[in-house]
Amino acid sequence: MGQRQGSVEGVAVSHLTMPDAGFWRDKRVLLTGHTGFKGSWLALWLHRLGAKVSGVGLAPATIPSLFRLADVGGICQSTLCDVQDGGRLAAVADACRPEIVFHLAAQSLVRASYQSPLATFSTNVMGTAYVLDALRGRDEVRVAVIVTTDKVYRNREWLWPYRESDELGGHDPYSASKAASEIVVASYRDAFLSGQGIAVASARAGNVIGGGDWAEDRLIPDAVRAWRAGKPLEVRRPDSIRPWQFVLEPLAGYLVLAQKLWEKPDLAGAYNFGPDTADMSTVREVVDLARAAYGRGEVCHGTDQTGPHEAGRLALEIAKARHVLGVRPRMNLADAIGRTMSWYRDLEGGLAARALCEADISAYEEALV
Repeated sequence: MGQRQGSVEGVAVSHLTMPDAGFWRDKRVLLTGHTGFKGSWLALWLHRLGAKVSGVGLAPATIPSLFRLADVGGICQSTLCDVQDGGRLAAVADACRPEIVFHLAAQSLVRASYQSPLATFSTNVMGTAYVLDALRGRDEVRVAVIVTTDKVYRNREWLWPYRESDELGGHDPYSASKAASEIVVASYRDAFLSGQGIAVASARAGNVIGGGDWAEDRLIPDAVRAWRAGKPLEVRRPDSIRPWQFVLEPLAGYLVLAQKLWEKPDLAGAYNFGPDTADMSTVREVVDLARAAYGRGEVCHGTDQTGPHEAGRLALEIAKARHVLGVRPRMNLADAIGRTMSWYRDLEGGLAARALCEADISAYEEALV
């Protein structure tokens, strides 16, 4: 394999950019997937920044859920429906007249995509198309940030991180559906939305960890469930490498991306958000840090490769976000895991989920100053 070609587009910035309450105050925001893990965190942060948030999404998929524990429905106009229900989606858009749209609604689990491939493709490809189509002809919309995944790249298991210009693809249905949704995003941007003044970008984030995630087949939620029950955590592929990051890191990137697109629509395109390349870690290292931070727990590391195919190595090149947007990682892996496990321990100790999230957001904002 030869050295890949390509460069970071746009004008480099030398300072750190952060979410700006002055920008977000009274902005009308439509957020899909507000009932999910990342969506709930983003709704809480947008509310804190003073935005007027309208959320669209299915009922929470887990019990418990951050959406219900933190009463996210109480801080936004919440509509529970499938984003593929074009009539209801249009009605919500008519009512809230969004200026900025964040699309997070998705089927987001690799192993679940093997069990329900058609539902995964329907939600992730057609769901994205329905959201983008709902923006056609809406003069009030200025910016749309469509969240996909780090797994949109055709994974060659190579040593260097993937750039935004690298080939899209996907072995499993989840990855393939997200790669296909990237093509849908580009098509709607080029064929319809840029012409009506809407700046559309896709955001590709790495593996996100943070308090309030109870999804199946995710490492930290699986660990918390096992250790709370006094059972060992079963780890399938301990030597797999992923771009782990604290939940507020990519969310800060999405917020800043929207701010920049508002000012400079020509920055529309794809952006990676992840940790520094040097901070990539194996599943084994993450589990060891999590167990130390949690204070207890047994682990059984798998040694075979049974089960559906999963990528062994995945890393993101984040130079474009750093230089074009002024966004860079603020937390190392140990701090991200420590804060995550503290969230779960404090919740077990009786503290309120909303208060825990607000404390984490406050601490993150202070670190950005």
